[in-house]
Amino acid sequence: MKLSYLLKTALSGAFVALLAMPAVAQKTVLSVYSALENDQLGPYKKAFEAAHPDIEIAWVRDSTGIITARILAEKDNPRADVIWGLGASSVALFDTMGLLLPYSPKGVDQLKPIFRSAKNPTSWTGLDAWLAVMCFNTIEGGKKSMPKPESWADLTKPIYKDSIVMPNPASSGTGYQAVYAWLQLMGEKGGWEFMDKLHQNVAVYTHSGSAPCVQAAKGERVVGIGADMRGAREKTGGAPLDVILAKEGSPWDMEATAIVKGTKNLAAAQKLADFAVTKEAYEMYGKFYAIVGYPGLNPAPPNYPANAESSMVKIDLVKMGEERARILAEWTKRYDAKSAPRPVAK
Repeated sequence: MKLSYLLKTALSGAFVALLAMPAVAQKTVLSVYSALENDQLGPYKKAFEAAHPDIEIAWVRDSTGIITARILAEKDNPRADVIWGLGASSVALFDTMGLLLPYSPKGVDQLKPIFRSAKNPTSWTGLDAWLAVMCFNTIEGGKKSMPKPESWADLTKPIYKDSIVMPNPASSGTGYQAVYAWLQLMGEKGGWEFMDKLHQNVAVYTHSGSAPCVQAAKGERVVGIGADMRGAREKTGGAPLDVILAKEGSPWDMEATAIVKGTKNLAAAQKLADFAVTKEAYEMYGKFYAIVGYPGLNPAPPNYPANAESSMVKIDLVKMGEERARILAEWTKRYDAKSAPRPVAK
């Protein structure tokens, strides 16, 4: 038998075998924009992809202000498929601008009413709510004979000069929710007067909502106005912190999920929206946050302040989003000189 015949036969058999092999299904890659904390990204991605192995999440993650600005800049040519974990005030603004695709996920009616848009079909759903708190370093405060603050008004006292750090509201959702809530609590005139006095005591405005409580935990500052869960986690880790709800009320926002209008991966996007409102998903959110949108789930993270949900300031998330540009322009004009240098884009 000739060698060429044997080779031809072998190649032919290999080709038939290749044809007989099952085709490997190509995954749908979802571009998901988010301001979730970095330690949330891995678990959330793993849980969703385990439930939907034919879909892969590609995160685009940054602070609330940066992601909000990016979506607005891309409004005529959207690059995101889904938003999963961005301030609901920003998402509500996108809704008023027609940037979201209405969709009622399976099971959305089970959620607490405040954790879903009022429209039918819904335009967004909420994951969890987070609050702005005061993180007070008891050791550093004691060294400087500084009393533990109990109210926002306390932070304007001269004894706290250069000892406070808070987030820049143009970058941080925690920062913006604090500024907006102060204007709601104190009125437009009173709110800006309060912030003028607070500014005298602020050492720096960070570009992260977590950074202030972290800096307070390390003793770099005495008081950090920052995200509730970060303060609780730092205290649980051994930091000498008191995590304080201001007696006037707690600023808040919630992380939301929405489908971006113009997505080319609609079926996969709807699967993510469905997953985001399952009980399993809310149990997952509850590992990081104390206030979640699924009734009956009451996570109790260590060292989280009691009665947090009842302390939430009454706000309108839609108006909070609509007034964002005006408020940030005024804030920047007044206070931006004390902002930390912005991170250099990589």
